Amino acid sequence: MPARHRLLAVLVAVMWGLNFIAIDASLQHFPPLFLVALRFAVIAIPTVLLVPWPGVPARWLLGYGLGFGVLQFLFLYWGMAAGMPVGLASLVLQASAPFTVLLGATFLRERVGGRQLLGILVAVAGLTVVAWQRAEHATLLPFLLTLAGALGWAVGNICNRQARPASPLRLTLWMSVVPPLPMLALSVLVEGPDRILRSLLTLDAPAAPAALLGLAYTVVIGTVAGSGVWTWLMARHPAGVVGPFSMLVPVVGMTSAWLVLGERVTAAELAGAVLVVGGVLLGSRPRRPSPAQTPPTQTPPAQEPDPVGATTTAPLR
Repeated sequence: MPARHRLLAVLVAVMWGLNFIAIDASLQHFPPLFLVALRFAVIAIPTVLLVPWPGVPARWLLGYGLGFGVLQFLFLYWGMAAGMPVGLASLVLQASAPFTVLLGATFLRERVGGRQLLGILVAVAGLTVVAWQRAEHATLLPFLLTLAGALGWAVGNICNRQARPASPLRLTLWMSVVPPLPMLALSVLVEGPDRILRSLLTLDAPAAPAALLGLAYTVVIGTVAGSGVWTWLMARHPAGVVGPFSMLVPVVGMTSAWLVLGERVTAAELAGAVLVVGGVLLGSRPRRPSPAQTPPTQTPPAQEPDPVGATTTAPLR
């Protein structure tokens, strides 16, 4: 995985780490299930009207939308509304990385190298240290809900890798068409139409401006920009190489929760965060072929399009 692609993966981790602060602000005003529907509806409506079909098999787009869009955010928002601390939520959700590696090896027959496996184990050890420190601050139900969201994210990772879109940004936008209707129906059944209408008719309430700003962040930065780059990376590298970068998200999430919300971070949690960063860097480090393995007359392969360069397939240009 080239250095520039690793930097892009780190940038996505920063975007998604700050996303938890935005979600927390939105949940202060909107019901969680309705907030998921609203988040994706804001993207889905202009997408259907203006964005061409991404040209991928419908089953992979549907799987991506159900895994990444519905399952991940249904359980994440539900868990945070039920009392999951922001920093701990950003940590537990990153169980999607080992889930992604496991699903990639099982269903895509992707090989997990020794260095990659060691890096994942080191990062998981860091997550375990932080989780052990934070577990006393969360009840079991919010923890399990957030863990289920991590599994949904992993399912979405596998589906968007299999889709292999020519335009990752189009796939990301069309994925957003899947969640709104099922989530709205679920919100009406569980939360009730009265609660939904009350949240829409009280936008002059004190918590409403921050909630709307948080919603805008999750839509523009968390979904369009972050998921677009993530999909681009997943289409070009094995799921087990890209997936571990999500372990950097809790480092950003816990730091921002400490700075913005006053959630405290212990020395053991900081040590766990160091393990997470080290494990991700170790697991994503490219293997250098020995001179004996490099044929002297081999023609160099064509250069892979890069999202930062001036290529016609750049999703973020």
